Amino acid sequence: MVRFLTAGESHGRALVVILEGIPAGLPIDLDVITRDLRRRQGGYGRGRRMAIESDRAEVLSGVRGGETIGGPIAMLIENRDWPNWQQTMHVSRDVPAEATGARRPPVTRPRPGHADLAGLAKYDRRDIRDVLERASARETAARVAAGAVARQLLSAVAAVRIASHVFALGPVRLPEHLTVAFEAAAALPEDSPLRCVDLQVERRMIEEVDRAREAGDTIGGAFEIIASGVPVGLGSYVQWGRKLDGRLAQALMSIPAIKAVGMGLGPDVAERPGSLVHDEIVRAVTGASPTGLARPSNNAGGLEGGVTNGEPLRVSAWMKPISTLMKPLRSVDLETMEAAPAAIERSDVCAVPAAAVVGEAMVAIVLADALTERFGGDSVTAMGRALAASDADLRARFQPR
Repeated sequence: MVRFLTAGESHGRALVVILEGIPAGLPIDLDVITRDLRRRQGGYGRGRRMAIESDRAEVLSGVRGGETIGGPIAMLIENRDWPNWQQTMHVSRDVPAEATGARRPPVTRPRPGHADLAGLAKYDRRDIRDVLERASARETAARVAAGAVARQLLSAVAAVRIASHVFALGPVRLPEHLTVAFEAAAALPEDSPLRCVDLQVERRMIEEVDRAREAGDTIGGAFEIIASGVPVGLGSYVQWGRKLDGRLAQALMSIPAIKAVGMGLGPDVAERPGSLVHDEIVRAVTGASPTGLARPSNNAGGLEGGVTNGEPLRVSAWMKPISTLMKPLRSVDLETMEAAPAAIERSDVCAVPAAAVVGEAMVAIVLADALTERFGGDSVTAMGRALAASDADLRARFQPR
């Protein structure tokens, strides 16, 4: 089982992630982790925090001589903003005299749409900062580091590649996001403002971000993640918790501000007849597929019955606008119980491209888990042999009669 845990607060000393289940013998490229962390920080509409942080993961365990050794991988991502928050976020009851930064007052005005009020009630706290520091999307940097390792496992064992693109932002969207090829999404440059494959549509998206900023508002959108080279047979239909589409949906819904997830056509399946939804099965022109079969369309997004069918995996997620507004909504000061504007925390106008990078990481982790579940092995070599044997069996099974 490939799984992970994260720890750390948004303005604490550091984030920590422990990734378990990665087999031995996987070469680890630290530049890949750094690249994905940098991609998460980019995008048009990000806030001032991204100008402060320069995320880099330090591997503390589980890797020796550049290769995984089979044990848990622990990584540390330091918060460069920590010196400005030591007085407020120190772990000690008696803050040391040498602690730096200002001592900030308690946060008592919850933001609509954030975990502030619900978290305060659940954990019996009085200062909302005890909630917002952990509920912050800053935690996703740790997920991206874990996902970068999972991505390397997928590439080494099965040549799986993962890319994402933004297909909607506010009222602006691509006409048909399923027509975007994997190669087009993968070719997007790292400094792409909004990770949209259509430059004209992207310019309109940028205008929407500018409008939201000028209004003191925020804006959401939607992105698609595409994985190519996914082996046949990942996941299962035999129990609800083993269905791969369910596992992917849970992983993506766990990203802050994600409110809906769709596979392939997603919600559009409700508007079409079955003849325009289900993907016909035909003989493959080339021998690329181990089954010798192909689909003229991929409306299912590479999943049928909770199991991968050999087509590219396509999963989309819809993100609500960020909860912190520079022109805050109505709220209540919980100390006085009087009406008051919601609190303002440093935030983004738009973080949809960043969420897409986090989505890539979560998809990579789920696929890595499903890959190890199906092909087992305590080493990368053993997993590779099991996958090759499975492909050979499929090719023999589906030989033309």
